[in-house]
Amino acid sequence: MAEINVTPLVDVMLVLLIIFMVTMPIQSVPVDVDLPQKTDKKPDNPKEPPKPIELRIAASGEVYWNNTLVDVSQLERQMVETVAQDPTNQPELQIDTNEAAEYGVLAKVLAAAKNADMYKIGFVQK
Repeated sequence: MAEINVTPLVDVMLVLLIIFMVTMPIQSVPVDVDLPQKTDKKPDNPKEPPKPIELRIAASGEVYWNNTLVDVSQLERQMVETVAQDPTNQPELQIDTNEAAEYGVLAKVLAAAKNADMYKIGFVQK
Protein backbone atom coordinates (compact mmCIF):
# COMPACT_ATOMS: atom_id res chain seq x y z
CA MET A 1 0.00 0.00 0.00
CA ALA A 2 1.44 3.37 -1.09
CA GLU A 3 1.37 6.35 1.26
CA ILE A 4 1.32 10.01 0.26
CA ASN A 5 3.97 12.28 1.72
CA VAL A 6 1.99 15.21 3.18
CA THR A 7 4.98 17.21 4.40
CA PRO A 8 5.30 19.33 1.20
CA LEU A 9 1.55 19.98 1.30
CA VAL A 10 1.76 21.19 4.90
CA ASP A 11 4.74 23.40 4.05
CA VAL A 12 2.88 25.04 1.17
CA MET A 13 -0.21 25.58 3.33
CA LEU A 14 1.85 27.22 6.08
CA VAL A 15 3.51 29.56 3.57
CA LEU A 16 0.09 30.54 2.17
CA LEU A 17 -1.23 31.08 5.71
CA ILE A 18 1.67 33.41 6.52
CA ILE A 19 1.18 35.32 3.27
CA PHE A 20 -2.52 35.85 3.99
CA MET A 21 -1.82 36.86 7.58
CA VAL A 22 0.62 39.52 6.37
CA THR A 23 -1.49 40.92 3.51
CA MET A 24 -4.94 41.01 5.14
CA PRO A 25 -4.22 43.91 7.55
CA ILE A 26 -2.96 45.93 4.59
CA GLN A 27 -6.21 45.41 2.68
CA SER A 28 -8.47 46.31 5.60
CA VAL A 29 -7.74 50.04 5.57
CA PRO A 30 -10.81 51.94 6.80
CA VAL A 31 -12.49 54.27 4.32
CA ASP A 32 -14.05 57.46 5.65
CA VAL A 33 -17.54 58.02 4.29
CA ASP A 34 -19.49 61.19 5.00
CA LEU A 35 -23.13 60.15 5.05
CA PRO A 36 -25.90 62.72 5.13
CA GLN A 37 -27.35 63.26 8.57
CA LYS A 38 -31.05 63.25 9.33
CA THR A 39 -32.47 66.65 10.11
CA ASP A 40 -35.89 67.48 11.43
CA LYS A 41 -35.68 70.99 10.06
CA LYS A 42 -37.94 71.59 7.08
CA PRO A 43 -37.26 74.31 4.51
CA ASP A 44 -38.99 77.60 5.26
CA ASN A 45 -40.25 78.11 1.75
CA PRO A 46 -40.35 74.81 -0.17
CA LYS A 47 -40.35 75.26 -3.94
CA GLU A 48 -42.79 73.48 -6.19
CA PRO A 49 -40.83 71.45 -8.75
CA PRO A 50 -41.22 72.83 -12.26
CA LYS A 51 -42.95 70.90 -15.02
CA PRO A 52 -40.57 68.37 -16.60
CA ILE A 53 -39.17 68.94 -20.07
CA GLU A 54 -40.21 66.26 -22.53
CA LEU A 55 -37.41 65.72 -25.04
CA ARG A 56 -38.20 63.26 -27.81
CA ILE A 57 -35.68 61.92 -30.31
CA ALA A 58 -37.41 60.62 -33.44
CA ALA A 59 -36.15 57.79 -35.63
CA SER A 60 -35.10 60.34 -38.26
CA GLY A 61 -32.82 62.10 -35.73
CA GLU A 62 -35.10 65.08 -35.17
CA VAL A 63 -35.27 66.40 -31.60
CA TYR A 64 -38.53 67.71 -30.12
CA TRP A 65 -38.51 69.93 -27.02
CA ASN A 66 -42.00 69.74 -25.48
CA ASN A 67 -43.39 68.68 -28.90
CA THR A 68 -41.63 71.57 -30.69
CA LEU A 69 -38.98 70.76 -33.28
CA VAL A 70 -35.56 72.02 -32.15
CA ASP A 71 -32.25 71.99 -33.99
CA VAL A 72 -29.62 69.96 -32.12
CA SER A 73 -27.13 72.82 -32.43
CA GLN A 74 -29.57 75.17 -30.62
CA LEU A 75 -30.43 72.63 -27.93
CA GLU A 76 -27.58 73.50 -25.56
CA ARG A 77 -28.45 77.21 -25.65
CA GLN A 78 -32.05 76.39 -24.76
CA MET A 79 -30.91 74.14 -21.91
CA VAL A 80 -28.62 76.85 -20.54
CA GLU A 81 -31.49 79.35 -20.59
CA THR A 82 -33.74 76.88 -18.75
CA VAL A 83 -31.13 76.19 -16.07
CA ALA A 84 -30.39 79.91 -15.68
CA GLN A 85 -34.02 80.59 -14.70
CA ASP A 86 -33.53 78.80 -11.35
CA PRO A 87 -30.34 76.72 -10.97
CA THR A 88 -31.43 75.33 -7.58
CA ASN A 89 -34.83 74.11 -8.82
CA GLN A 90 -34.23 72.71 -12.29
CA PRO A 91 -36.90 70.89 -14.26
CA GLU A 92 -36.32 67.22 -15.00
CA LEU A 93 -35.25 66.43 -18.54
CA GLN A 94 -37.23 63.37 -19.64
CA ILE A 95 -35.66 61.85 -22.75
CA ASP A 96 -37.77 59.56 -24.94
CA THR A 97 -35.72 57.95 -27.69
CA ASN A 98 -37.06 55.98 -30.60
CA GLU A 99 -35.43 52.57 -30.92
CA ALA A 100 -34.45 53.30 -34.53
CA ALA A 101 -32.78 56.63 -33.70
CA GLU A 102 -29.03 56.92 -34.09
CA TYR A 103 -26.99 56.83 -30.90
CA GLY A 104 -24.99 59.85 -32.03
CA VAL A 105 -28.02 62.13 -31.64
CA LEU A 106 -28.58 60.89 -28.08
CA ALA A 107 -24.89 61.42 -27.33
CA LYS A 108 -25.14 65.04 -28.56
CA VAL A 109 -28.23 65.62 -26.40
CA LEU A 110 -26.53 64.20 -23.31
CA ALA A 111 -23.39 66.26 -24.00
CA ALA A 112 -25.51 69.40 -24.33
CA ALA A 113 -27.26 68.61 -21.03
CA LYS A 114 -23.91 68.08 -19.30
CA ASN A 115 -22.51 71.34 -20.70
CA ALA A 116 -25.64 73.18 -19.54
CA ASP A 117 -25.19 71.76 -15.99
CA MET A 118 -28.49 69.89 -16.04
CA TYR A 119 -28.45 67.24 -13.35
CA LYS A 120 -32.01 65.93 -13.38
CA ILE A 121 -32.08 63.64 -16.41
CA GLY A 122 -34.39 60.68 -16.85
CA PHE A 123 -35.12 58.23 -19.64
CA VAL A 124 -38.75 57.45 -20.40
CA GLN A 125 -40.41 55.26 -22.99
CA LYS A 126 -43.84 56.20 -24.24
